[in-house]
Amino acid sequence: MNGKTGGMQVDTKLVRELAELLNDTGLSEIEVEDGDRKIKVCRNIQAVAAAPVAMAAAPVAVAAPVPTADAAPAAAPANAVKSPMVGTAYLTPEPGAAPFVSVGDKVSAGDTLLIVEAMKVMNPITAPNGGTVKSVFVESGQPVEFDQPLMVIE
Repeated sequence: MNGKTGGMQVDTKLVRELAELLNDTGLSEIEVEDGDRKIKVCRNIQAVAAAPVAMAAAPVAVAAPVPTADAAPAAAPANAVKSPMVGTAYLTPEPGAAPFVSVGDKVSAGDTLLIVEAMKVMNPITAPNGGTVKSVFVESGQPVEFDQPLMVIE
């Protein structure tokens, strides 16, 4: 840090470490607070032309939350199965395998619908109730946010 006064001092080493942590974990954002200083590093998931101050190739450092376009419908159906965590959704148990479920499939409560990978841990997302898969809102390998609708079972 230099001897400038009047402006926020940015620890670029910390920002780079946080950006590397984003890449290693697959998270979309991370925020650190130290007293009155707050640093938030976000990964720009969508290819949108913008002019953020980039501290690393993929992630960007921002001073305020950045609104992101929601990949799911604006009003999620009441019976939507939502992601319980931030991570990466996988519709198949392994690359090249058949998906766990497809639109039109009948499922029972507890059946595995998909996997959400978070911090290198594969978390099965199961059907909360039985029914028919009506919609799938995500693609395999797509990043998902907490509470994002993944599919509808009726």
